[in-house]
Amino acid sequence: MDSVGYFIYSFITLLVIVSPITAVITFITLTNSLTLDEKNVIAKKSVALAFVIAVIFMFTGNIILDVLGISLDSLKVAGGLLLIMIAFEMMQAKTSRESITDKEMDESSKREDIWIFPIAMPILTGPATITTVIVLTETAGLVQQKTLIMLALVLTYSITLVTFLFSRRIHKKMGYNGMLVLTRLFGLFLGAISVSMIASGIWGLYLSLNPL
Repeated sequence: MDSVGYFIYSFITLLVIVSPITAVITFITLTNSLTLDEKNVIAKKSVALAFVIAVIFMFTGNIILDVLGISLDSLKVAGGLLLIMIAFEMMQAKTSRESITDKEMDESSKREDIWIFPIAMPILTGPATITTVIVLTETAGLVQQKTLIMLALVLTYSITLVTFLFSRRIHKKMGYNGMLVLTRLFGLFLGAISVSMIASGIWGLYLSLNPL
């Protein structure tokens, strides 16, 4: 795969998993009672923190795998199964992602640190995103490819920031139902990515047990 193709693949994968449109529905719910300036501050802080978390795991993923004794193929299978569950929820248009309960959502709306939890983590950078970042980084053979993953992260979270800053306008133009349609579409793409990840992991595990 050439550089352009690899960048597009990494970007689409990360964009579908972060899913700004799905995240913005929860963001609107949590910031509905805030002023525009307050909402924008939360948007900037939450996206910045989510990006930093993703970058940290990008550079420490191999260390974490080594310390825990987890193979990359095992992570692919586990991560793929997690992505399938999230994709299934997205295709059902469920907007409370990454195991956030309605009670936690209600309690979060009353706190001042909602930009940390649940927006930055786990909505924007949850287990699924972290797993995907580690898998992408560990399967990148060249420094150039890892640089492209970083650029894909920057572009993904830049789009997320713009989506959050203009969340109320987007909601007004698209409507709640329109946003749910996009959520279902992203869920379909995420399901396809997860199947590919699981298949790759299973094949790698098979080869490790039965070398050709």
